Order: sequence, then structure tokens, then C-alpha cells
Amino acid sequence: MVNQRLLQSMARRHGTPLFVVDHKVLRANYARFKKYLPRVQAYYAVKANPDPAIVKTLYEAGASFDVASMPEFDIVHENIKDLPAKQRQDWIWDKIIYANPIKANETLEQLDQYKPLVTYDNIEEVRKVRKYAPHAGLALRIKVPNTGAMVELSSKFGAAPGEAVDLIAAAFDAGLVVEGLSFHVGSQTTNFENYVQALQLAASIFHEAWDRGWPQVKILDIGGGFPAPYDAHVKPFRDLARKLNSEFDRLFPKEMEILAEPGRFMVATAATLVAKVIGKAVRDGKTCYYIDDGVYHTYSGIIFDHLKYHVKAFKKGLTKISAVFGPTCDALDTISLAEDLPDLELGDLVYSENIGAYSQASSTWFNGFPPAKVIHINQ
Repeated sequence: MVNQRLLQSMARRHGTPLFVVDHKVLRANYARFKKYLPRVQAYYAVKANPDPAIVKTLYEAGASFDVASMPEFDIVHENIKDLPAKQRQDWIWDKIIYANPIKANETLEQLDQYKPLVTYDNIEEVRKVRKYAPHAGLALRIKVPNTGAMVELSSKFGAAPGEAVDLIAAAFDAGLVVEGLSFHVGSQTTNFENYVQALQLAASIFHEAWDRGWPQVKILDIGGGFPAPYDAHVKPFRDLARKLNSEFDRLFPKEMEILAEPGRFMVATAATLVAKVIGKAVRDGKTCYYIDDGVYHTYSGIIFDHLKYHVKAFKKGLTKISAVFGPTCDALDTISLAEDLPDLELGDLVYSENIGAYSQASSTWFNGFPPAKVIHINQ
């Protein structure tokens, strides 16, 4: 976490709410991912936090990128706008995967010029890609267990393993090229066995594809789900990496190209929010604080990401269980009903750590309240 005195100083200088991104942490997270998973190329999931400065830092560190919309594609593409056209095309092929299995026709038409790698999981998508983006390479997304994931994804995406080879065949029959397979074990997955089962499913599909005469199916995208250390219950990343590396060596040839889509893992711990107490009341015997950020803004992960962000005080003193609410007139704007806080006064500052992923990215202007101001340090 950024030094508390520095956070308070920045809040006094820039005002609140303030979203502070530490690029030193971003670089450290990327380095840790590469250290423990040396066979895996990290494609940062831009949706976790699409701030262009974050994308730039990870690009300079060596990351590739997972995008799921054309605006996300454009944010990444902006980093390479000065490269010659040929280098730019090669960079896109090596550095971007469009990993949304369902794409609008208009999106496919825009993507086709870049000859991108895109995911699919059904026959209708094959027909769409053939018509609107015939130069794209394909990766078939398969359905895998999401047991214990904080955000389950298998009910929305993924072809049943039993139909995988038929969908690969359908793509080849349509004149397209299937480059590989992908899966996603669910967001913030602390059940590492999800990965083991998914890799075993993928390995059996690869072998059947190779037996059918499709050696070009050689990319394995293991998706995201790598857990951020929000609390002590999350096992160390090195434990997951040890399990993954063992399965890679056991199941796949050395020449297999393996990539992943870490989002939360890269940015969650890299940001801290600083907010200000703007209201105080006692309701049913409990002290209630109202701060100038809430669930329609940086704390949106409480709603959309099923997360709890603890609100902490810079002030010291005896604490008691208190409620914390956001600034809007909606009762949904509840951050916590049970935070352990000292007695705070109007104007006091509070903060929340590990709030870099799926938070500020979903901020709105609901009730006219603007999103937090973003400050980048250690760039």
C-alpha cells in the first residue's frame, strides 16, 4: 500500500474521492506472474481496469492484452500508433486476443483488417466470423468447472467438451483456421482444482484434434481467474503456479504456446481509494458515516464483483462497529453495515486498499456525482 502520509497529502492537494494507482506494484505483479509461470504469456484483461496509463505500463513491461470490445482494442492500439504498418500488424497478432466469444457483426467487420485471434463457442459464431471476419484466427472456448469462483462464467460461455471437436471441424469446413482452445475457470478462483480439471479436458480435446489431422491447433489460452490476495484465506500464487507448471509438463508438448488472461491479479493490489466523510448520523444505535464515493462509483465491485472492500481510517482511537454509505440518495449505495472504525468527524479521510480491479472501471455519474479523480505514481 502507498504510504499513509502520502495518501493524505495527495487527498489534500487533489481533493476526494481519489483513486491512487501505484505503477511500481503493477510492474511487480507482472514480474511475479512471469517468474512463477515462465511458459505462459500474460495477456492483461483490459476490462479489469482500462486506464490507458495502466495499459502503457504493462505494455512496456512485456504484457500482451485480452480485449472484449472495440473501445478496449483502441486503448491498446493507441500504444502502438507510431509503429510502421507492418510492425503494427505483427504486434496485434502477437499481442492482442479478442476474447469475447460473442461479437457483433459490426465488430467483426472492424477487426478483420487486423487478422486477429478471436474466441468462439458456438456454430452461429462460426458463420458470423466466416462472413464478417474471414481473416481471423479462432480459439474455441470450452466450458469447464467454475466451482468456488467468486464470479461464475461457465453458464454464459463455453462449448460443452463433447461438442468441441465438431465445432473445430465446422470452423475448418467453413474455410477458417482454428489456432487453439481457451477456457475460463471463473473470476477470483481459489479452488485450484478448477484449473487441473480444465487442463485435463483441454488436453483430451487437443489430442483428438491432432488425431483428426489438425496440427495447427496448438495455442492453449488458460483464461483468467488468478486470485488477488484480498485476505489471508487466498493461497499464495506460487502454490497455484506450481500446480499449473506440473500439469503443463505432464499434459502438453514443450512447443505448445500457452497464454493466460490475468486482470484482477495485475491491478487489484495496485490501487487505493481515499474518500472523505461528508455526513454522520446515529440510526438504531449505530453510527453511520456517509463518504463521497460509493457503489455507483469506485465501490461498484460490491455490486458487480461480489467483493467487500474494507473502509479504514487514518485516525487512531477506540473503534466500534459502524455503517458506511455512499453519497447518492439510493439505499443501494451501501458500502458496509459493519466496519470497525474510530469516532470520525466530518472532513476526516478514510481509505480502501486493493481496489484496483473491477471498481473504478465501472464508475458512473449517477445522481450527478463524478467518478474519483485518478492519480498515478511511480510511473
